Amino acid sequence: MEYRYGSHTVYNIEYHFVWVTKYRYQILTGDIALRVRELVRQTCEAFEIRILSGVVSKDHVHIVVSAPPNMAPSEIMRRIKGRSARKLFEEFPKLKKRYWGKHFWARGYFCVSVGQMTEDMIKRYLEHHFEANSDDNFRTEGREPPN
Repeated sequence: MEYRYGSHTVYNIEYHFVWVTKYRYQILTGDIALRVRELVRQTCEAFEIRILSGVVSKDHVHIVVSAPPNMAPSEIMRRIKGRSARKLFEEFPKLKKRYWGKHFWARGYFCVSVGQMTEDMIKRYLEHHFEANSDDNFRTEGREPPN
């Protein structure tokens, strides 16, 4: 696990994103696919988002990224989809005929956080710090102050 450092933070936040072309048109091939990959890379680099892995398929894109804590997943997708669509329409005029509504990507996306620690690891860590058989799942460490 590799931690990243900000001015006042240490973090490891990873997301898996999937988004699709409008109408699931299988248009992400050849030069368009290469340009999508380059645009996603450029956008991520501009916002200190590291691409850990990814693939551009014919009608969708998968990426796993490490993002800073000040970037919400919705903001990441807004920037990637918005910038890439705008540039693709500029550089490939034939796309305007197929996507006459100026929307290259479908509206939604899939996002899931990628955890390095399993739920079992977290439970074992917390159990180490507290007395067993407690009904409270959010406790303080040590003894409670007297009333």
